[in-house]
Amino acid sequence: MSFKINNFHHLQPISRKKHRKKIRLNYINLPFIGRDIWTLYELSWLNKNGLPKVAIAKIEIDINSINIVESKSLKTYINSFNQIQFDNDINFIKILTDDLTKCVCGQVSVKLFSLDEIKKQKISDFRGTCIDNQNIKIESYKYDPSLLMIDSKKKITKESLYTHLFKSNCPATQQPDWASMYITYIGLPINHDSLLRYLISFRSHNEFHEECIERIFNDINKICKPEKLTVYGRYTRRGGIDINPWRSNTIFSPCFIRLARQ
Repeated sequence: MSFKINNFHHLQPISRKKHRKKIRLNYINLPFIGRDIWTLYELSWLNKNGLPKVAIAKIEIDINSINIVESKSLKTYINSFNQIQFDNDINFIKILTDDLTKCVCGQVSVKLFSLDEIKKQKISDFRGTCIDNQNIKIESYKYDPSLLMIDSKKKITKESLYTHLFKSNCPATQQPDWASMYITYIGLPINHDSLLRYLISFRSHNEFHEECIERIFNDINKICKPEKLTVYGRYTRRGGIDINPWRSNTIFSPCFIRLARQ
């Protein structure tokens, strides 16, 4: 029975506090709201008759949780269910929700989607202006927030910008983390050249997905001082998992799209 299953030991929590302290965020009074959205593509278990079942799961973790979960440990955790029988899907979802809630010490939601539901989801793109096709020269790939610039001579603007050129590195495995970054704001215009150079400067940077998004939000918020700001990252799938964190200081509903590399 599902209530006897104990696969929790596979999960590895990582504290949010250390990184937030490093980038000088007020841990008690965060300047943003948001969620960490995980999509699990390699999920399987057995029904009560021993027949394998498959689904795609969407997990949302509140940013006020004490921890994040290390992605390699999550892969090990979900694969530990491959040969375990459940009476019904509700019991399976409950185990996942309870274990992840215990790991991150915060609010977690888990939803399962059949393959028929997912195949209706078309590959799409962000809405806004892509800043990738600029004739600029890149001279450094070392993280540098001083690259960010605004045009103080122009009027307040509202725009949505995105790039598919983002790369950082996992601090646990040193493997590359590829992503598309979406930034929407209201404020003095952010120079597109400088924003692209800044985002490319993460190319040799070692940080978890969630930490990169919070660092980007924090840098833009401090240097460009927009009235409203949202940063949304959709990372390329690795190990059957993609991670899509967003942070915002305004009302924001993330578009649950599937990008070409997801």
